[in-house]
Amino acid sequence: MKILYTVIFFCFCWLNTTFAQHKLTKLWETDSALKVPESVLLDRENKVLYVSNIDGTDPWGADGKGSVGKVGLNGKIIATDWVTGLNAPKGLGLYKGKLYVADLSNIVVIDTKKSAIETIIKVDGAGGLNDISVGDDGVIWVSDSKNKKIFRVENEKASVYLENLKGPNGVLMHNKTLYILDNGSAYKVNTDKTLILLAEGMEGGTDGIENTGGDNFIVSCWAGAIWHISPGNKQLLLDTREEKKNTADLTYDADNKIVYVPTFWKNSIVAYRLD
Repeated sequence: MKILYTVIFFCFCWLNTTFAQHKLTKLWETDSALKVPESVLLDRENKVLYVSNIDGTDPWGADGKGSVGKVGLNGKIIATDWVTGLNAPKGLGLYKGKLYVADLSNIVVIDTKKSAIETIIKVDGAGGLNDISVGDDGVIWVSDSKNKKIFRVENEKASVYLENLKGPNGVLMHNKTLYILDNGSAYKVNTDKTLILLAEGMEGGTDGIENTGGDNFIVSCWAGAIWHISPGNKQLLLDTREEKKNTADLTYDADNKIVYVPTFWKNSIVAYRLD
């Protein structure tokens, strides 16, 4: 009987840990000086947030109005138009001082120290590049939401890695494993390119995905929802759809457990603590 109680106790502890409830607590929100912010990315080394500004009513417009902004970790906007000359910038990735920005059919490379565009990588065959993730090896992974593909870019040369998807957006290279969001579902991508379903039924345009430790992830949906997912579990953390407040491509500060979320049409970034 003692052994049985011990087994039950450890099972309870495991279940409690695995299916623990999480919550988001709002810390701050920037003012609305940003210009349709689609993606936000944490630069841990320089303690700053980079923000992609679409700046316009057409999220896919090649109008030359797009920019990248800078926001402090205290919620103060450092520069709305830190680097200009883009079109409709979306996903952001960072590697060795270079900021990679998905911009329609190009990846714009910004030198963060010089605060200037260094080069532009053309992705042949792309129709609407969206999210970006850069692995520890410098390989770039970028989704093409319009043509329903995932591209792999190495040494400035792009190749199609996955295709015939339903509506790809969020991509994340984490611990040498690729994760993607596709039409309301999250998947782990095996090395043979087969997909393992992690969670489904996340409506409103799955947008950004970040790892929060172990097999746990946080997922944003553009329409205004944030989910926490783990094996066998899915929890809605935030729902701002009735407020018509979007939750676009987020970023996560693992050290301080803070989630940063762009509000798109509301022109701000919101910071939440994840508990």
